[in-house]
Amino acid sequence: MMTLLSSPLSPYGRKVKIATALKGLEDRIEVVQVDTNPLDNPDITRGNPLGKIPALVIDGDTAIFDSHVICEYLDTLAPAPVLFPKGGVERVRTLTLGSLADGILDAALLLVYEKRFRPEEKWHAPWQERQQLKIDRSLDVLERKPSDWKDSPDYGHLTLACALGYLDFRHEGKWRARRPGLVAWLDTFARAVPAFEETRPKA
Repeated sequence: MMTLLSSPLSPYGRKVKIATALKGLEDRIEVVQVDTNPLDNPDITRGNPLGKIPALVIDGDTAIFDSHVICEYLDTLAPAPVLFPKGGVERVRTLTLGSLADGILDAALLLVYEKRFRPEEKWHAPWQERQQLKIDRSLDVLERKPSDWKDSPDYGHLTLACALGYLDFRHEGKWRARRPGLVAWLDTFARAVPAFEETRPKA
């Protein structure tokens, strides 16, 4: 039995939970909720000295992280569906979409942290605008050319779905107003992957 250290509110943990469901590995992974707010929480730092979630404990105290690495490891544990193509253009396309979606997530999370951990008089408007532009440019590119799948969504698709879900959860879904193509894409993903709704964070 493996142990996933995560939080119901973590979009990166959500990626791993969706990958777990897609690969049919739920009975092999115990999900343990941990709190990363304490400065040095041994519940997480034993597995990941960076103090970040998710981390997957696979053998006693041996943990792997971050979410990309965990998802790629999970992909090796069951033959289907394939989350990471084995090579060629297909693999590069999957990894690039995953990287773009992770960049959206990173920028969105930094905007949340700016307001959560810094007093308002220290908020830096140019820095906030820089993060928002990263999100907006990326979403505009995806709106013009959504990334579809053949048999089943791959790692890039599930990462994008979690990024859009986080924008719904923490940024009031403002991205939806000018991007009907992406809205339709996310609805299609949710129908194809029931775990997306099952892992939806609740405030």
